[in-house]
Amino acid sequence: MDNLRFKALEISLSRKVKHFEAPPKASGYFGELTFSKKVMQEYLSKDSFKKVMNAVEEGSQIDRATAHEVATSMKAWATSKGATHYTHWFHPLTGSTAEKHDAFISTLEDGTAIERFGGDELVQQEPDASSFPSGGLRNTFEARGYTAWDPSSPAFILDRTLCVPTVFIAYTGEALDYKTPLLKALSAVDKAATRVCKLFSEDTKKVSSTLGWEQEYFLVDSALYKARPDLMLTGRSVFGHASAKDQQLSDHYFGRINERVVNFMQELEYESLRLGIPVKTRHNEVAPNQFECAPIFEETNVSVDHNQLFMHLLDRVAQHYDLAVLLHEKPFSRLNGSGKHNNWSLQTNNGVNLLSPGKTKEENLRFLTFLVNTIKAVHDNTDLLRGHIASSSNDLRLGANEAPPAIISVFIGNRLTQMLDEIEKGNGLENPNDGAENISIPKIPEILLDNTDRNRTSPFAFTGNKFEFRAVGSAESCSKPMIVLNAVVAEQLNQFADKVEAKIDAGTEKNQAIVEVIREAVKESKSVRFEGNSYSQEWVDEAAKRGLPNISSTTEALKTTASEKSVKLFEKLGVLSERELKARYSIKLEKYIKKLQIEARVIGDLATNHIIPTAIRYQNTLIENVKGLQEVLDNKTFSSLAKNQVQTIKEISEHIQEIKVNVHEMVEERKKANNMEDEEEQGEAYYGKVLPYFEKIRYHVDKLELLVDDDLWPLPKYREMLFLK
Repeated sequence: MDNLRFKALEISLSRKVKHFEAPPKASGYFGELTFSKKVMQEYLSKDSFKKVMNAVEEGSQIDRATAHEVATSMKAWATSKGATHYTHWFHPLTGSTAEKHDAFISTLEDGTAIERFGGDELVQQEPDASSFPSGGLRNTFEARGYTAWDPSSPAFILDRTLCVPTVFIAYTGEALDYKTPLLKALSAVDKAATRVCKLFSEDTKKVSSTLGWEQEYFLVDSALYKARPDLMLTGRSVFGHASAKDQQLSDHYFGRINERVVNFMQELEYESLRLGIPVKTRHNEVAPNQFECAPIFEETNVSVDHNQLFMHLLDRVAQHYDLAVLLHEKPFSRLNGSGKHNNWSLQTNNGVNLLSPGKTKEENLRFLTFLVNTIKAVHDNTDLLRGHIASSSNDLRLGANEAPPAIISVFIGNRLTQMLDEIEKGNGLENPNDGAENISIPKIPEILLDNTDRNRTSPFAFTGNKFEFRAVGSAESCSKPMIVLNAVVAEQLNQFADKVEAKIDAGTEKNQAIVEVIREAVKESKSVRFEGNSYSQEWVDEAAKRGLPNISSTTEALKTTASEKSVKLFEKLGVLSERELKARYSIKLEKYIKKLQIEARVIGDLATNHIIPTAIRYQNTLIENVKGLQEVLDNKTFSSLAKNQVQTIKEISEHIQEIKVNVHEMVEERKKANNMEDEEEQGEAYYGKVLPYFEKIRYHVDKLELLVDDDLWPLPKYREMLFLK
């Protein structure tokens, strides 16, 4: 009883609930650790505040004098809050965040010291770029890279450090991060959407992309987590037989939240709100120990920053309650995995949600314009959308009975489907020469906000006033799907505007031209719309008939991100160059290979050094038992009573043999793959030759878990990890 599993269980069962009580009024401390508009107004001159707001809202540049005043004000505010250091906080191509802390303190000639933070330190820093992934954009001996202040995302204080959100670029000017192309994609969709809005009203000056993410995650006791090398090294359990009870009763979903978890959530929300992250919703998810948190919608760039910060807080706060957070998309086999639903929309500078139905024909024609163009953008770019959510961990979730499949489709609900069908048939134009009032589209303007049921099996679903991109992985940065989604919508809106303007120039009345181009887009994108069960085999078959791609592997999906089509799109919009796209493809492919390499090593180590010795130890116990029975029983009685033990010994031997053979073959295939020089060939080898052994080995290990004495089994079991005490 001295194995690590039982020590971990003993620690876990002895936990006492730590209670947390936040101040009662969240509005009183919301954003207190952010350099918000309110704080800027307090610390900056009116002229400098106006210049910063112009930079945020219109993209104008901030002069150095203003930057110096902002920096001085930031420092004064931050030090008043106890900050001692500052850092440029950025999103390198690792997919996480990075920071290098410098102290405010600066020494003087007389031996004294003061706190300094000027415009130069605020606007630009030069972190070492050599050790971050670059996909060939930088050589390891070329260290120079620059971070530059992003004024559109507020600075914040974390761990007594002033964090300044920044972009990260190479000495050559190429993007080494996810924020730079995100900002460019947001600018592209702003220009395109504003252009289309001006077909309806000149009042629109700017259109912002908005994002509301839903973050799913698992919690396990930290002692049990540390007793599972696979969880620690890969984020998922590579072995583990299903618990007799898991999620089959659906009793965890929206159930009462465990007291220990409630206290964790309360502190998590408190810290989030202080940092200006507007968290609003919390609940139990489907699987045991699975939970979700969601904030109020924000401008996409800020929302992406907040999600990255929230994932950091998840891990940090969990430690206060002896918990470990699992953000892996599929930490437990045969249980629901975790996603990060990206709820996306477009909003004008005067507060109009362009994906929200209106009250007049004109407003609803505008709504239809943006609805249909988004559908058309998805239809034309399902491959790119799939490529930008691809990862080895998300492959385990997509299509796994609880998540959208690898086939990208759009759900809009029966009512909107009927409306688009009517438009496709040609119903909707009567006497167009008389203007807008003679445009009669069925069911307009009686469109209601909640005009659809919700389809939780759809990867891209319209939910009343937004689209929900449900196929994004829980561990991924929101910037990846948001870059491609905003880019493809921008391109489609530009194409739409070109066609409408051409028709108007040719003499067609404006609203008639709009409806005609909408009708064309409806027809061309019809195949991507699906209202049924996206988990079903019937849909897989139907999608194939429609010609929709079913890209099941990350190796294939990633190729789309650097394809000729992708390069043409991103270069045209000025979001990413061909060189930058190919670098990102190389980085993602290398990450895929290395993750599978790590998992293969963990599987081999656990199977060879933990599972097999344990199984042999128990097998020897059974053999000694059988020998003892043979000594005290006559042959007839022995044959009758010992047959079950003998059968178990045989089964254990068979499983041990299969594990040994498969581990050996997996290692050999891994060695072959590692010796391949071509990265694409290496990725295909890991996918086609190494990965299949994972489940083969797991099958026999999980069978041994049922056969071997519970007192000997070395790894915490699912039933022990999935029900927090």
